Formats: sequence, C-alpha cells, structure tokens
Amino acid sequence: MLLCIPTVKLFGFQQRRNFSSLAKRFSLIGKSPLEPQTQASLDKDFLPWLERIAGAKITNTLSIGKSTYGRSLFASKFIHAGECMLKVPFNAQITPDELPPDIRVSLTDEVGNIGKLAAVLLREKKTGQKSRWLPYISRLPQPAEMHSTIFWGEDEFSMIRCSAVHKETVKQKAQIEKEFSIVAQAFKQHYPMVIERPYLEDFMYAYALVGSRAWETSKGISLIPFADFMNHDGLSASIVLSDEDNQLSEVTADRNYSPGDEVFIKYGEFSNATLMLDFGFTLPYNIHDEVQIQMDVPNDDPLHAMKLGLLQTHHTRTVKDINIFHSSCDTFTIKEVKSAIGKGKGIPQSLRAFARVLCCTIPQELNELSKEAAQNDGRLARLPFKDRNKELEAHKILLSHINRLIEDHSACIKEMEESKCHFVSQRFAVRREMARDLLSGELRVLRSAAEWLNHYCTTLFSVTMEPVLQSLQ
Repeated sequence: MLLCIPTVKLFGFQQRRNFSSLAKRFSLIGKSPLEPQTQASLDKDFLPWLERIAGAKITNTLSIGKSTYGRSLFASKFIHAGECMLKVPFNAQITPDELPPDIRVSLTDEVGNIGKLAAVLLREKKTGQKSRWLPYISRLPQPAEMHSTIFWGEDEFSMIRCSAVHKETVKQKAQIEKEFSIVAQAFKQHYPMVIERPYLEDFMYAYALVGSRAWETSKGISLIPFADFMNHDGLSASIVLSDEDNQLSEVTADRNYSPGDEVFIKYGEFSNATLMLDFGFTLPYNIHDEVQIQMDVPNDDPLHAMKLGLLQTHHTRTVKDINIFHSSCDTFTIKEVKSAIGKGKGIPQSLRAFARVLCCTIPQELNELSKEAAQNDGRLARLPFKDRNKELEAHKILLSHINRLIEDHSACIKEMEESKCHFVSQRFAVRREMARDLLSGELRVLRSAAEWLNHYCTTLFSVTMEPVLQSLQ
C-alpha cells in the first residue's frame, strides 16, 4: 500500500477520522520511549549526511530516537501547531530513476513501481559500502522486525485462514515472485552481480519495505529518508505534502509538541486487513475494519450462465476498494453497520442485489430485473422485489452466508485461544495478537451485518404475514 502525498503549493494538513493510536500498540515489545537526553545521542550522523545529499537544511526541530516500535522522530525543541517541521528535497529521495538506464529499459510493464523501487534497494544493498544510500539503508527495519503477513510461517498464517487477508497474501507473494524473476533476469543480462533464486527473500523484504514506506507522488513513488522514520498516530492530522514548485516534501505540525515528545503523522484510514498486509501491524479496535466476502453463483444452478452474463453486463463498479482489495462482480466489502434498525449502511447495495439475482429461479425473473435496470441507472437488482417473499428469500441467502463466515471466524478465534502456549517467541506473540485484532474486528463487522439482516428479515416476514393473520381473525 503506497502512502499518497497530496500536491500543494502551501503548507497544510487534513482532518481525519479518529482511530486508536499506534502508541498503544505492541506494548509487549518494550517500554516507553527513551528519555530526551538519550535520544540526542542516537543516529547523530544521519541528519548531517542527508543534508549534505540534499544541499539544504532538512529540519531545525526534529531528532532521531528510539521508541517501542523502532526508530522514531522526536521534537528537539518546542514546535507550534502549523509550523513546518521538516522539508526533504526531491533530490534526497530514492526513486525508481536510481536504476541504471539499461535495467529500466529491460523491466517490462509487469514490474510495477513498487517492484522497480524494490530493485533499487536490492541493488544498493548488494553494492554494500559503496552505496550512496548506505546510511539510510542500514537504518531500515530488518526482516526479523517486520510483521507483514508475507513473512509469516505456516503456523502463524493458519491463524487467519478464514480472512480474505490469507488469500490476498498468497496472491501478493506470487506477484512478488513474478516480478523478482523479471528483475533478476535484467540484472543477469547487464551486470556481473547475478541475483539468483536464493535472493528472492531479499527482494521480498525490499518489496515489503517499499510497500509500507514509499509515498506516491505526481512523478511516481519515492522513499523519503528521515520523514519515513515518523510513526502513525490515529489522532494526528499531519501528512506528508508534496510541493512541486519548490521540489520538496514537507510535514506540518497539527499540534504543539514539547521537547522530547514523539512526533507522529497520519498513514491513512486503513482497516486492520490493510495494516497487517502492507504495514505489519494492527490496532486493537479499528473503526475502519471491514470484511471482504465472496459470493458465487452455484455451478449447479440451472440459470448459472444467464445469471453470470447479466451480472457481467450490468457490473458498473470501476473504483477500487479503499484498501487492498479490488472490487469484482462477485466480491464485496462490508463495513460495520452501526444500527440494526438503520438503513444497513455498511452492507453494499451491490451485495444485496447479488443475493436477489441468486434467488431467481426462472428466466422471466431475470429478464424483469434486466428490464428494470435499463429503465433506471443500469444497475441490476438494486430495488427491492415487489414480491416480499422473494425479497425475504434473497436476504435469507445473504444472512446464511454471513452466518457461516461468523462461524468460521469464531472457530479460528477459539482455536487460537485454546492453543495458547506460555513459551512462545516474541515474534509469534506479536503475530498472534495481530491475528486476534484482525479476526475480532472482522467478527464485529460480520455480527453487525447479521444483526441488521435479521431485523430486515423479521420486519419483512411480519409485513408478509400480516394479511394472513388478519384473514384468520
């Protein structure tokens, strides 16, 4: 997941919705941040080196230190809200342009920007002491410190088998391996430094670093040394801004900081699924949690081909889901439904429409849905069935599917709790906690959807049965 930098001409920051601070996360890893006087002695050579590369002053108010979650930035003097805390010129940022021209030409479109920038990191790492970026690369997190699911072992990975993150991780690892083979071939052709198969792990590590730290700009993507030492805080409104006119990236304080305070920025409004896969951490309670679910037209459905054809014809969603998953005509993302008696906000209309299509049993019903769509906005089955029994049947199909997901998540959580061992590695303990956060959040979303659907079905049933009850009186 690339972090997006807005392009601006003036300093500024955006408001954001609130979710729990990362400062409360992973408390089992260590104690509170180091004292200010200790922080000043850490990484004291890094900023002068970067300013020599940039040919400009980066900051007058920040210094590097250590916190419970690794290398971080702290206020070295009082910072006022609205004050620009740092400026990193574009020439002090790492981009895919660092690759030699012959390598860039050799890489096909199958290698994305993340893969190209990962190739830069890999090349610089292999260059060793001769790399101009050595002071930065040597300060990046090591593989053992990273908790993205692409690094999880089988025992760890099985804990989240009921979540879509499991499938998405498999897909991402396959994509990384595919891009690695192209990058490796390009280096073999042009440089004596041969990247063989054993270095796939290095490329995967570099890929994960780029995916979690790179910023997307109007000119592509870049790693921004020093700025990417800042950790995420759900209460922060500060973001990295790109000033194209002055050719630099900058961060403005959203609050007052006293000397010794850790300074945070906003990564984004991401679900735990995205945080886990792309950043390697989760939040205990994440208001942005969501669940990706997939529903299929059964192969033994007599109208299988006709239903698939209609769904494809009337599929109008072209926007990616807000996080890691892409929309398709049979994949949907649901969010927490705040009220069982509300309008079902969080359950996509497209998902309810899919259930209506599923419950059709004769071609005439599908033709009527297609005709209705043509008369409105082109979207299939977005209006409730006039036949309340049919509408009830459609939502019972959906409720049954979500109840099965609830059972799967509950079983995974129960299994995780029952298999607790007092003697586990710190890494496994962290990842188990991440799995618990993910599954608990998704379970909360699923239960809220089930509660709403139950209320909807109960209401429909009552309305449907009312004439029958009246006739019996």
